[in-house]
This record gives sequence, C-alpha cells and structure tokens, in this order.
Amino acid sequence: MNINEAIKQKKFENEWEKALINLHFTSNEFNDRLITILKPYSINDQHYNILRILNGRYPNVACPGDIKAVLLNKRGDLTRLLDKLSKLNYVERATNPSNRRMVDIKITPAGIALLKKLRSEINTINTLKKNLTEKEAIQLSLLLDKIRL
Repeated sequence: MNINEAIKQKKFENEWEKALINLHFTSNEFNDRLITILKPYSINDQHYNILRILNGRYPNVACPGDIKAVLLNKRGDLTRLLDKLSKLNYVERATNPSNRRMVDIKITPAGIALLKKLRSEINTINTLKKNLTEKEAIQLSLLLDKIRL
C-alpha cells in the first residue's frame, strides 16, 4: 500500500514532504511492531537498544555516557532504563575499579539469551529482506545516511 492510501491523503506540498511523511510513517510502523514483540518480556524499544549496544561490546563493559551517546532514541532517563534491566537480570552494574565515580555496565548471560530469542521474533517483522534485494537495501541505507548529513 502506498503512503497516499495508508494515510488517506491525496496530495502533498511536494515530493520531499511526501518522502518525509512516508519515512516517519514507516518508522512508526516498524517501531509499533517491535514494541508488540518486546511487551511480553517487560521491556521497550529503548531497553532492547541498550541490550544490543552492550551485546556489541561484550565481553567489555560500557559506561552510561557511552550508552547514551549511541542510543537510537534518547528520550527518557538512562538510569531508570538501566534500573529496570538490572532488576530483570539482563545487565549488571559494577563500580569501575580505576575510577570509583564511574559505573561499568555489562550484559548478563540472561540478557544475551533474551537477545537471541528476540532475534528470530524480530526477523518475522523485518519485511526488508522479503521486499528488497540486497542491492536495494544497500541503496536505502545510503539514502538514509545521506539525509542525516
């Protein structure tokens, strides 16, 4: 379904406005699907993003500032997000041995297991592989990179 049909709008100011609305609409669509998958695990998209960041650095640790710098969505309080992940035993915190004012965050085996479980579920909502060739996916990424400059 094209964007005109999806949002029941026949005309746009120009093609750039249409593209921007389409980008926003599509992003929200994928995010809504992701949130639906994550809900039974008592986490949201930000928790999932934090787990992915920590998993990418595993077995090394990350400090909260490093996590905050690369979060996809910077809304909300990182401390609160980490508190919940810690309570669910998906991350662990420790005082940095060389700087007692810093906290080291590390993903736990339970957090790694959750990400593995979620990967297959999330692949079910990823229609990119089904609808785009690899060349088109590369082109899409390049175009998205270009508009963020």
